[in-house]
Amino acid sequence: MSDLATLSPYGVRTETTTVRMQRLLPGPIERVWAYLTESDLRRQWLASGPMELKAGGHVELTWRNSELTPHEEERPEGMRAEHSMESRITRLDPPRLLAFTWGEGEVTFELEPQGAEILLTVTHRRLIERSALLNVSAGWHAHLDLLADRLSNREPGPFWRHWSELKAEYEARLPE
Repeated sequence: MSDLATLSPYGVRTETTTVRMQRLLPGPIERVWAYLTESDLRRQWLASGPMELKAGGHVELTWRNSELTPHEEERPEGMRAEHSMESRITRLDPPRLLAFTWGEGEVTFELEPQGAEILLTVTHRRLIERSALLNVSAGWHAHLDLLADRLSNREPGPFWRHWSELKAEYEARLPE
């Protein structure tokens, strides 16, 4: 766990193929949990789709990143307008823990109350290829910034520009 006074928005490698990010978000915990699990709220910062909240439950995520903010901008080369992924919930302890498969990997969301705020820790495991590590690190960072904006009632900036800037930063921050 990070010292909350020095909490960085940047992801850190905890193992060669694992990246962890943390955000201190406005609570209560049930509100943050809803933004993780309810499609209509999750689509505002990450991806829409049904999530069967039980161990082994089906998860379908559909990204439309160009629709996340009102800013008109071009997608980076190679990024699709829409992308979907099927997953399975591997661990569940509402409203504190949600983990599901992500291709060959796994993503874990942990929520921990810190007074009126909630510490969200996202851990993405088994990022084998460097390109995946960089894309996912920049992606989680940009999406979590958007979640923080939504929970704080702030107008978000352009998603794709932010993601592109972050990807360049992660290339320097996460050595091979």
